[in-house]
Amino acid sequence: MRVCNGGFEKEFIDDNRNMYAIAFTQNVLSGRWKYFIIWFLEGETRRFTEIKKFLGGLSQGSLTKQLKELENDGVIKRDVYSEVPPRVEYSLTEKGVKLLPVLKQMEAFGKEYGEKPERGKG
Repeated sequence: MRVCNGGFEKEFIDDNRNMYAIAFTQNVLSGRWKYFIIWFLEGETRRFTEIKKFLGGLSQGSLTKQLKELENDGVIKRDVYSEVPPRVEYSLTEKGVKLLPVLKQMEAFGKEYGEKPERGKG
């Protein structure tokens, strides 16, 4: 798996394991809507149309791409039911559930620092 344009050499990964772990997680979560999809699936199985409605103006193609990437990374599970019309449901995998604390930390950070702009602080 690549986590930057050229990927990382094995020696670099071995020498910088902690940084690589952060880059790996960033790669799994990269994408404007992935955080919200994971958050929305917490504890519930959802249909494609529910996710699309929740995300508002997101195009069907963009949502499909984000869902496919999350599925390929093992974060969500896609179940297709042979019905007319076909029913497709998404839920978090064990790996996806393990990402929830990351989102909770991001939420806590945003609540603490995102409410008001801080000037002159770095």
